[in-house]
Amino acid sequence: MMEVLKVEQSMIKDWLLNIHYAKRIPSISYAFGLYINKELCGVITYGTPSSSSLRNGIAGEKNSSIVLELNRLVFKKQIKNGASYLIGKSLKYLPSPSIVVSYADTGQGHIGYVYQACNFIYTGLSAKRTDWKIKGKENLHGQTIADMSRGVQGSRVQFMRDKFGDDFYLKNRDRKHRYIYITGSKYDKERIKNELLYKEEKYPKGDSKKYEINYQPNCQILLL
Repeated sequence: MMEVLKVEQSMIKDWLLNIHYAKRIPSISYAFGLYINKELCGVITYGTPSSSSLRNGIAGEKNSSIVLELNRLVFKKQIKNGASYLIGKSLKYLPSPSIVVSYADTGQGHIGYVYQACNFIYTGLSAKRTDWKIKGKENLHGQTIADMSRGVQGSRVQFMRDKFGDDFYLKNRDRKHRYIYITGSKYDKERIKNELLYKEEKYPKGDSKKYEINYQPNCQILLL
């Protein structure tokens, strides 16, 4: 039996740090788990994007306060229809109305078919950007590296160059497929969809890569 329940962040820290390719914990406002026969088999998290320009850029400043990002979707093994089930059920537990944005990373070979199956709106690729990198630490997420200079007065880039020398460099970020889902009443959905600042586009197609799971997290058993 599959069911989706709210979970505490402390329960899924192991999952986020050791299974998901980003290897970092994002901002989390809501977290849910997929339980199969009372065993935790998958997790999904939502959080408020830290960038005001990202929030404002989706549907204008007046809607920015209801923007959430589906920022992690993690499973310990492949489960048929598990991802779409977890997404679909968890969306119903979010505040109404909400604008949910999620990204499929082209650099990881992701297309976003699960979002297509859940009837998300596709709005094209993210903007071209650069990430901060350190030679020998390419496994670290760009934001993790940027956090090393948080709170520095003056140029944060210069601080990193002074600290790491030529090992610090900038790399073009892989662009991501951007998907949007609107929760709420029929009126809310129509209103917000008309206020989206991104044009709806046809779903992308192609081969989607599935990353291998070689780490087994601590799996919580649901006690009733």
